[in-house]
Amino acid sequence: QVNLEYLSRVVFAADGWAFPDTLVGTDSHTTMVNGLGVLGWGVGGIEAEAAMLGQPLTMLIPPVVGLRLSGRLNEGATATDLVLTIAELLRRHGVVGKFVEAYGPGLAELPLENRATIGNMAPEYGATCVIFPVDDATLAYLRFTGRDDEHVAVVEAYTKEQGMFARPDDPEPVFTEKVELDLSTVEPSLAGPARPQDRVRLADAKAGFRQALTETPGRADDSLHTQPAPGGDAGEITDGHVVIAA
Repeated sequence: QVNLEYLSRVVFAADGWAFPDTLVGTDSHTTMVNGLGVLGWGVGGIEAEAAMLGQPLTMLIPPVVGLRLSGRLNEGATATDLVLTIAELLRRHGVVGKFVEAYGPGLAELPLENRATIGNMAPEYGATCVIFPVDDATLAYLRFTGRDDEHVAVVEAYTKEQGMFARPDDPEPVFTEKVELDLSTVEPSLAGPARPQDRVRLADAKAGFRQALTETPGRADDSLHTQPAPGGDAGEITDGHVVIAA
């Protein structure tokens, strides 16, 4: 969060040079910064120490999967519902060790906070990162979080000059692979009983709960039987009860 709101510059300018901001961090959810158009992901401690000492990080150029977004979220659908849907979609497609880049007309319908949420969940998708392009929403967020107007102007000028600024009339980008998501198909959802990508529609939660009880590996049939509550005088505790420690 501090990267989004304060530290990240999107474009660095120094000694007459301008270049894109990047980030590596020792937390797997460093990927949140990709919502701001800053390429970043989590690394191990040794890699982070090397970077702190001025050493470059080397890597093979990964495949890049284009995530084409269209439509807009319906009323009642949240960013959480969206990331669970994306987790299901990208896990099914297979994005381990790959970069994912969001594009398409649906970008205009996503505030930067939602983009950051999508980027934050990249480890759950299996992707190295999910990056969003710089656009008008990015510039507005930079101003909203107190970046000075001169720097925002540099970000806008540089990204437009380099062809990195997203516009509605941009030609279709070329990617290694592509997947599509219509935002209007996103429904209120719950994370699955074991993994985030095992998405459960909220409307199916009751049936899904009973199914998980009977089909979860490692659960014996007698695990569904009721058990006496501690003390024996407070009824019985069954699967589905919510217990609060006093």
